[in-house]
Amino acid sequence: MVTGVARSTAREVVAEVVDPEMPMLTLADLGVVRAVDETADGVTVTLTPTYSGCPAIEVMQADVRAALTAAGYRDVRVRTVFSPAWSTDWISDTGRRKLAEAGIAPPGPAPRTGAGPVPLTLAPPSTRVRCPRCDSPATEEFSRFGPTACTALRRCPECREPFEHMKEI
Repeated sequence: MVTGVARSTAREVVAEVVDPEMPMLTLADLGVVRAVDETADGVTVTLTPTYSGCPAIEVMQADVRAALTAAGYRDVRVRTVFSPAWSTDWISDTGRRKLAEAGIAPPGPAPRTGAGPVPLTLAPPSTRVRCPRCDSPATEEFSRFGPTACTALRRCPECREPFEHMKEI
């Protein structure tokens, strides 16, 4: 429930909360906001982290609570759900554009799996990634692990710039 006059709906407030690991994106851009439900008793926000061990989920929850409280909402609950699992396909077109503008190659389509267990592949993916700076298609991965678990490090032989690539999940 809102105390006083709210200038924004709860959904609008939550949509503007910035991702703690990739601050060029909002949680809405990233696609982790599953639901924002307003009732007479308060607001419940449902988030799905990018993966089950995401170290940023507690910060996301605290930031959502703080933003809604600052907007005048008194009773704020944030819940986390893991099913269905988040996918890079949930990143908005705006989010993909913001990643590229920040020099991070956005992910391509997520791999498709059937029902049952997720297949284990030990070989690196054969993803072709365009350079977010010069658009060259001839880039190479030099580390499967970037500064966050969801990124890899690549370089472009054309413009000689290193960059991050958000992995397809």
